[in-house]
Amino acid sequence: MAPKKTGLPREVVRWLQSLDLSFYPKNVPRDFSNGYLVAEILSRYYTQDFLVQSYDRGASLSAKQWNWSQIERSLQKQNLHLMKKLIDGSIHCKPGAAELLVQEVYTLLTTRSIRDVRGPASDFTDRQYQELLPTLARSTASRAIKNNLRITEIMAEPDISTNQRRAEVILHRHLGHKAEDRVLNPGRLKVKPNLCRPAAKDPEPSSRGDECFASSGDTTVKFCSSSTRSGAAVSFKEIKVHQPVRRSLVNY
Repeated sequence: MAPKKTGLPREVVRWLQSLDLSFYPKNVPRDFSNGYLVAEILSRYYTQDFLVQSYDRGASLSAKQWNWSQIERSLQKQNLHLMKKLIDGSIHCKPGAAELLVQEVYTLLTTRSIRDVRGPASDFTDRQYQELLPTLARSTASRAIKNNLRITEIMAEPDISTNQRRAEVILHRHLGHKAEDRVLNPGRLKVKPNLCRPAAKDPEPSSRGDECFASSGDTTVKFCSSSTRSGAAVSFKEIKVHQPVRRSLVNY
């Protein structure tokens, strides 16, 4: 029985079932990564050019590169070609690459077109998956680089500057998606005030009230009134008490 969700159109699933393959692809990105199943599919149409026993069923990067190089050479004899972008994306298990590759093989061998089917995204990133997640569960910048830059890509091309440019492209795309989310959903990400910013000082009152003084003995009382920003008068009382000088208890 075919799995419920393979990422492939129904007519492609039926076509794969009719080929009587050695095993049915339950995980499309993983099972089509090394090219063995593709070679087995092509052998059903071109028996002499695609000998299944000459292909490696291993999952190492060297096995994948060897199988796909043989497939490309054999396809050239038949004047057939597969997109290099799809092959590289399938080797590195990029999201959506294997599904598009199988659909291209289907149209190439059967000369049929797939109608009314919305295929996976061609950018081979995890953007569609991230959009299904809530905002707090989405990947950070470092996680986005790990998810979209496979270890096999670094092994296939270990040049530091090349991989640095790839990481920068992924980071720039991640920040762009984050900026779009801020525009589309401004209520989700609330900007908090900066606590390091000094508070604004209140302006000086425009007019000051009259001040009155009253004295009684050694006590001076000061009454003040001033207008606040709202216009209401606030009064307070200041008391100054004259303290007598205490005599020292030490006898000289």
